[in-house]
Amino acid sequence: MARLDVLTANDRAGEYPRSWYAETAEPLPPFPPAAGEIRADVCIVGAGFTGLSAALHLAGRGYDVVLLDAHRVGWGASGRNGGQVGTGQRLDQEALEALVGRDHARALWDLAQEAVALTRTLAARHAPDAGWGAGIIHACHRPGLVPHARACAEKMARDYGYDLIRPLDREEMRALVGSPAYHGGDIDMGGGHLHPLRYALGLARAAAAAGVRIHEHSTVRRIAETDPAVVETGAARITAGHVLLACNGYLGHLEPRTAARVMPINNFIVATEPLAPALRDQVLRGDHAVADTKFVINYFRFSEDNRLLFGGAESYGYRFPDIARLVQKPMLEIFPQLGGTRITHAWGGTLGITLNRMPHFARLRGNILTASGYSGHGVALATLGGRLAAEAIAGQAERFDLMARVPTRPFPGGTALRWPLLVLAMAWFSLRDRL
Repeated sequence: MARLDVLTANDRAGEYPRSWYAETAEPLPPFPPAAGEIRADVCIVGAGFTGLSAALHLAGRGYDVVLLDAHRVGWGASGRNGGQVGTGQRLDQEALEALVGRDHARALWDLAQEAVALTRTLAARHAPDAGWGAGIIHACHRPGLVPHARACAEKMARDYGYDLIRPLDREEMRALVGSPAYHGGDIDMGGGHLHPLRYALGLARAAAAAGVRIHEHSTVRRIAETDPAVVETGAARITAGHVLLACNGYLGHLEPRTAARVMPINNFIVATEPLAPALRDQVLRGDHAVADTKFVINYFRFSEDNRLLFGGAESYGYRFPDIARLVQKPMLEIFPQLGGTRITHAWGGTLGITLNRMPHFARLRGNILTASGYSGHGVALATLGGRLAAEAIAGQAERFDLMARVPTRPFPGGTALRWPLLVLAMAWFSLRDRL
């Protein structure tokens, strides 16, 4: 389908979804659409975490930056996600060592730690209202996974000097998460969670104040890979020395080489009505976030006003299903004590995944870069991705290339067959989760 479909299938043009995030964030005044002939040093397509971070870092280096978004800043996955800021890459270090070798895996770990620190710093500086809750609990949905969680915590302390992960046995897990669905796991106090839309809007304010020319309602139709490059919207023609594609799951078919490696999928979140303190303590004690070990992950945390924000379930077409009904099912399986609790908000978004769940960084030609495919681990890594892209544009490409050297193969069958093959794979993994 055309790129316009993924951008308009489930949302009103230029409007944030009716999420708890949008309801509790102070919106920015609209930025004008791009129009006419525009010249810039850098043109960035996509005003999510990657694009906003890149724009902010480039402006700090003195570049003249134009930032385009088809809807509004932070409108896509950046303003809709679970808000969890995880440590490490999407793959654990043992898997990364097998994929790229120990030295490369260590360098990727160091970058991921920088990503968390950068996110916390930028949020504190530009979006203090985004908050920070410390700790992410990884909950094992099968007893056989608990020894692996303990072994991973021991490996991180032994081989990486990272001692912020504490293994949890069944009793310790039950003391933190009030559900019989989990058999143990770990808690990582190096990670945390924040309000993602407030964070995105804070980055946008800072970028605009630094001189970035932000244009909303500006859908890119074509990019000419010339030097300088030319980016065309319906009403503007932007000529720029460099282009950064930061579209993630909303790329569509704008750039086929990236589309073959980064597939859009939909994920969903509900918010309950505020819970009374006694009921809240029956669900989750402390201000930690939780993500479980199912292939289609369930993840949850409490909002500042005591709502359970529960994410889970996926779909792979363009149209969203009945989100409240879809997500309430796993929520009640994990927390039957919430039966009768009202769902006040239900929303979805589209993210980009890769075959091996590692981000896809690439130089499409000398002056055109792409960074996307964070596979649900993008709050921190996308923020860092913007910094690395800014470094590469400024001529310091070593760290961008470190990420680009991680292999991200095309989906089998390319864009034509990736959807039916993924549906089959997800059906299998969902069955495995249930069994």
